Amino acid sequence: MPEGTHYEIGRYGRMRWEYLKNHRRGEYIRLLMNGKINEYLHVVDEECYERMELLMEQMKDGAGITEELKASDQMKWVGLMNNVRSVAEEAVIRELIYV
Repeated sequence: MPEGTHYEIGRYGRMRWEYLKNHRRGEYIRLLMNGKINEYLHVVDEECYERMELLMEQMKDGAGITEELKASDQMKWVGLMNNVRSVAEEAVIRELIYV
């Protein structure tokens, strides 16, 4: 690995790595040979987390998930938040990991 390019790779970066390795072999080998695989996976991971946050905020607003709901009915709030997180994660994986 080139000097100064070691980044911690999170969940989405590892998912992208697996996908490249198994389904986009040429792109994987090119990134590996150029010494840019770690940096690339780090960027993908960061983009996924940023996109997740954005989608979750948008969906929370659309679903009416508020702090008042959290205070009045915690179980409903948790259920709605879990649903929003699942939908956002599905979208991120489809848009950024498996392309």
